Amino acid sequence: MMSNVMLGVLLSLIILLTVGGNVLVCLAVCTSRRLRCLTNCFIVSLAVTDLLLGLLVLPFSALLQFNSEWPLGPVFCNFYISMDVMLCTASILTLLAISVDRYLAVTMPLRYASLVLPWKVAVAMACIWTVSVAVSFLPIQMGWNTVNGTVQNHGPWAQEGKCRFELNRPYVLTDSLLTFYLPLVAMCWTYLRILRIARAQAKRIGSVRPTYITTFNCRNNPCSTKVVSSVTAVALREHKATVTLAAVIGAFVVCWLPYFIMFTVLGIKEHPDPSTVPEFSIVLWLGYANSALNPFLYGALNRDFRSAYTHLLRCRCPSYSRWRSKQQSSTGTTGRDHLTEVTLLCGPNPVTCLAGVTDQNFMLHEMINSTDAVPIKPANGTVATDVSG
Repeated sequence: MMSNVMLGVLLSLIILLTVGGNVLVCLAVCTSRRLRCLTNCFIVSLAVTDLLLGLLVLPFSALLQFNSEWPLGPVFCNFYISMDVMLCTASILTLLAISVDRYLAVTMPLRYASLVLPWKVAVAMACIWTVSVAVSFLPIQMGWNTVNGTVQNHGPWAQEGKCRFELNRPYVLTDSLLTFYLPLVAMCWTYLRILRIARAQAKRIGSVRPTYITTFNCRNNPCSTKVVSSVTAVALREHKATVTLAAVIGAFVVCWLPYFIMFTVLGIKEHPDPSTVPEFSIVLWLGYANSALNPFLYGALNRDFRSAYTHLLRCRCPSYSRWRSKQQSSTGTTGRDHLTEVTLLCGPNPVTCLAGVTDQNFMLHEMINSTDAVPIKPANGTVATDVSG
């Protein structure tokens, strides 16, 4: 009785964290202007996948843990298994798209804005979900995953009151190879390439002199002078995003690799009912736990996500708001990340400056390939003059 209670509490906690955490991720990206970028479209897609997993799959998986009989019929059983396979496949392919996005951002920073366009991101996400549906619902509803070629949990061979995910060798090898092992190899290759390029850029950054940028308004009155290293700012910004997403992919591999190894072994042996293997349930719920882990990884590794979480959870608390204002006034900061502050853009008021990032890729290219003074012209008509040296 005690072990069942503890197991029930643990599974309920995983489900609640999965649903609540991924709802928080979606709200954070939607409400925070700093998080509205194309890369985070994939983050939202991954969060939606994990949210659907928490709502449509995990409660029924928990039901099977405590009740060996399936009370909802064979049709819903096959729908539940298809949703499980579809959402897992969508997570893997989304992580592959994230790794490709980071690879393009680091290896081709000058062409990234022209290569990664909103319509291309939309097409990529549509392809991810189309492929996920095709490799989950189609084989299971057509009976391609069973040994005898019939639809699982239907027909005279089906055991009444059971919800079984049947496996045969062709289905297991095809599914695991195309939806896990090959994408895993591609993700590892892209991040190894990113690591090599990041090390090379770090050496170049170490040899570049700091850039002194003075910003003037349209009347040629000096608004402010800021001493920053534009190369360091751009590189650190990309580095932070890459580290965050690499940690997400690493956590995914640690959580799901044991499941796919056992899935492949049991499929090759054509085990009649993998759910009866005790270790299978353990590695399956280890994979499910990854969906609850991702929101915490975003908050732990990314300052913008932490700020958005704080705003969503505590912005309506008056005492916290007053304390936050005192902290900002005492430190002289406005909450913006100083690592991404490359230039100061003057607003309509000549005395007011707004922090922002302009022409980062242009400055990165110029600073890496030349140490000469380069005039930088932001998009708002102000003039930023490089007076390095």
